[in-house]
Amino acid sequence: MEKKIFAGDRLRRLRERAGLKQADLARRLTISPSYLNQIESDQRPLTARLLERLAVTLNVPKTYFADSEDARRESQLREDLADPLFRALPGAQAEVGALVRAAPAFAEAFMSLYRAYSAQLEQQAVPATALPRFPYDEVRDWVQARGNYFDTLDRAAEAVFEENDFSAATLREDFRRYLSDTHGIITSSATGLLGSGVFWRLNRTTRRLYVADDAASESEVFWLAHVIGQLEKKELIEKELRRGKFSSDEALGLARISLANYFAGALMLPYRRFHEAARVSRHDVQRLQRQFGASFEQVCHRLSTMQRPDLPGIPFYFAKTDIAGNILKRSSATRFQFAQFGGACPLWNVYRAFTHPGEILVQLATTPDDVTYLNIARTVGRGGGSYLARPRAVAVVLGCELRYAAQTVYAAGLNFTNPDAIDPIGPGCRSCTRANCRHRSVPPMGRTLDMGTAERGVVPYRLKG
Repeated sequence: MEKKIFAGDRLRRLRERAGLKQADLARRLTISPSYLNQIESDQRPLTARLLERLAVTLNVPKTYFADSEDARRESQLREDLADPLFRALPGAQAEVGALVRAAPAFAEAFMSLYRAYSAQLEQQAVPATALPRFPYDEVRDWVQARGNYFDTLDRAAEAVFEENDFSAATLREDFRRYLSDTHGIITSSATGLLGSGVFWRLNRTTRRLYVADDAASESEVFWLAHVIGQLEKKELIEKELRRGKFSSDEALGLARISLANYFAGALMLPYRRFHEAARVSRHDVQRLQRQFGASFEQVCHRLSTMQRPDLPGIPFYFAKTDIAGNILKRSSATRFQFAQFGGACPLWNVYRAFTHPGEILVQLATTPDDVTYLNIARTVGRGGGSYLARPRAVAVVLGCELRYAAQTVYAAGLNFTNPDAIDPIGPGCRSCTRANCRHRSVPPMGRTLDMGTAERGVVPYRLKG
């Protein structure tokens, strides 16, 4: 039996963005306003026929109202089944969607078992009882399931900013003074911290906060805001954590740090001020950098969190990667799926950014589910401060669905109608269904190889069917 889709909040926000009242949309859908109201209140599910009408009326893909958790589970399960261990199950791929919808708990159990199996292969010396549970992935999925937005923390951070008359121009001094006046904590710079891998250190006994002396100003502002969140919003953070179900103390601890970081970003870039500035600047990241004294990465990440129900921003996804292809940070208010194993797509412009350091690269890209995104990518970070410091080579990417592109400055000069101007990207070769991609490194999962010698394709194998 198909899982019922309750998507009232997504439908309401989409209707409001289209400038339609409930009565207007109900009339276009040939349903009663009371029925539409029940759907938006999650009292009635969306029917298959109504989904078809909504897709046409509001110009969205049919999958727009699909459960994001189902999409996450399905993408991850497809990757797991790409393991050669399952090559004897060629029909498994076709059944993934049905399994996720009919038995989501079973799908989660299978994926947990596979993660444990993978970890044991990599760490044969580790007892089975000590196998890691991938806490980073667990916390990332939890944050994404929340739409990358935590309302109570966001509003609390905004209240602290406004009640204390902080200013973006003097935020570093404001935060230092606030910590001293409110908590009796004196902030001072310390040499050698970054060399030992430490950004800041709080000595609660002497009530001193030491920050790395060679850190960028915007980094120090973020760390100060993080400490303020730890000191003042512990109860709010713990309340949010109780809403999650974490499998280990490590995952719980990482989630706690993640929420303190969320508060810090919201305190640096308060919601309403930042939302209005983003709208006026057409989401020009560099202009927002100057206005708020933040880094390129901080602005991009904050843009991906702007999902307050009564004042939503553009749904963006955000990712940070190193030059080896490791995803260091990711968050999403969209349906964009990230690869869990095997590396991401080489056509994704975040990887081309490393060949153009410091430049902003703009890309139109379509994923296998036929959703087109506007992506901007750039390398971030500073030099290591010395020749032997070995600076970290990282890049970030910010993306939104094409229907929001016109609200950004990055849409200028792009040809939205030419299919040749749109790159076909995927979540990674193992789970990507594009059979004829010349950039493919390994075959897609669930496909049988044709080892005939009558022809040679762009990759050294052909796919049957």
